[in-house]
Amino acid sequence: MDTAALALFIPTFFFVSITPGMCMTLALTLGMTIGVKRTGWMMIGELMGVALVSTSAVVGVAAVVLKYPQAFIVMKTCGALYLAWVGVQMWRSRGKLAIPEQLDVPPQISRKSLLSQGFLTAVANPKGWAFDIALLPPFVNESQPLAPQLLVLVSLILVFELVCMLLYASGGKTLRHLLLRPTNVRLMNRIAGSLMIGVGVWLFAG
Repeated sequence: MDTAALALFIPTFFFVSITPGMCMTLALTLGMTIGVKRTGWMMIGELMGVALVSTSAVVGVAAVVLKYPQAFIVMKTCGALYLAWVGVQMWRSRGKLAIPEQLDVPPQISRKSLLSQGFLTAVANPKGWAFDIALLPPFVNESQPLAPQLLVLVSLILVFELVCMLLYASGGKTLRHLLLRPTNVRLMNRIAGSLMIGVGVWLFAG
């Protein structure tokens, strides 16, 4: 993987990681309810899921996309529409990804539950699949061995995901008292929802 490709890859996937989505919303919500330290268990599970999704997108799905390009367009369109729909739901403070106006998540959640929640959220995240399928394959140089390139790319993605989840969880903890007011929770949902809609539009147009 050459330096130019790496220089483009880093800001591209950091932007993908930092934009609101299922995993970041989960980190924000758990940061508000159980704190950053215990949210770390969810983050471990999420990173395992992201590694699986990223590797699968390059190794398995890329071959299908090359053979059936129309299937790729359909998948990307469905992903973009889903992100836009989630954004509208969040803007209206509805759906599972919206920050709850009443923070009634139990303070004690087992490590196993947090791990599985993070893993399942990452694997079931259409945003992750859509971006990895659309953006990862172009960064892979077919003339070079796949394994070393994949190791570098996935490692960087995991670093970005961890940094961004820590930022969201820390922000949730810091804003806890402010977000206890329903009107402010709705404002945060609308900001996150608007960003999500923007990502959906960008993915569809890309």
